[in-house]
Amino acid sequence: MSSSGLEVFDRTIQETNIWLGEIAEEIGPDRQVAYRVLRAVLHAIRDRLMADQAAHLSAQLPMLIRGIYYEGYHPARTPSTARGRAGFLNAVSGELRDTRPINPEDACAAVFNCMRRHITPGQLEHVFWSLPEPVRQILGSVETAKGAA
Repeated sequence: MSSSGLEVFDRTIQETNIWLGEIAEEIGPDRQVAYRVLRAVLHAIRDRLMADQAAHLSAQLPMLIRGIYYEGYHPARTPSTARGRAGFLNAVSGELRDTRPINPEDACAAVFNCMRRHITPGQLEHVFWSLPEPVRQILGSVETAKGAA
């Protein structure tokens, strides 16, 4: 029997815990910080996508992470006019300002590495090439590990 009484809820909690665990492996063992890093980077990516592109990415996310992704979303304000490297890193840093110090580039790497393992390669590539060049440089390549394990 499931702990919540609904398999879909148990599954999304389990998937979210896997994502947070993988991020924590890269940035340190504090799961609260891992959550904040995931949220900050997803918001920064989301806000640099057109609304339809943001929706396509959201379809690849576990249900609970999809809710985090859409928290505070204002599609009329996207894509963000701050499309350069500094604007992206400032957006990430801004959401992390009340956590322990963490390098925003390390935060981006941890989240994008996790995304590589869990998002369909074609969708991840589509999102990647939809982002401004300076942001793509921060996130690295679109090579994925999905299916390799």
